[in-house]
Amino acid sequence: MSPTVIAIIVFVVIVAAGIISVYNALVRLRNQVDNSWSQIDVQLKRRHDLIPNLIETAKGYMKHERETFEAITKARSQAMGAGSVADSSKAEGALGQALSNFMLVVENYPELKANQNFLSLQEELTSTENKIAFSRQNYNDQVLFFNNKTQMFPSNIIANMFSFTKRDFFEIENEAERNVPKVDFS
Repeated sequence: MSPTVIAIIVFVVIVAAGIISVYNALVRLRNQVDNSWSQIDVQLKRRHDLIPNLIETAKGYMKHERETFEAITKARSQAMGAGSVADSSKAEGALGQALSNFMLVVENYPELKANQNFLSLQEELTSTENKIAFSRQNYNDQVLFFNNKTQMFPSNIIANMFSFTKRDFFEIENEAERNVPKVDFS
């Protein structure tokens, strides 16, 4: 074999190895994004499962708050039926707002706030909300890595060849959730 043929073969092998390496990295990142979304989905399901129990516990005390319960039920149904990340993000923001409104109304019912079952459910929901926030952060980190890889040269060439597309972040749609809570001790 001539040195030219050997050089061409070495070059082709190096290029092929590079393509395979980039492709495998993209697959790994795509799978990490999918896994991260699954973790959010698990926490959202837990949240959706806790809400009816919380509402049922509160109904006995809050007989005149029908609109509040209906708003939560409607927001929960929309969140459970959301398909895409963007739809889930929007629906979960609305559900978060409905739950915030509910918790504000609960403040008017001291007997409910003292109920052990309600307090336990409220603690579980708070814990779940924290897990959702952590999972959302992890998901968005994975999406950032994946999107960077699919958009940066030279991996963007491989990404386009094999139809790796940009993923959506799980963002807060509700502006009230973006604001820092105001603390007032007066």
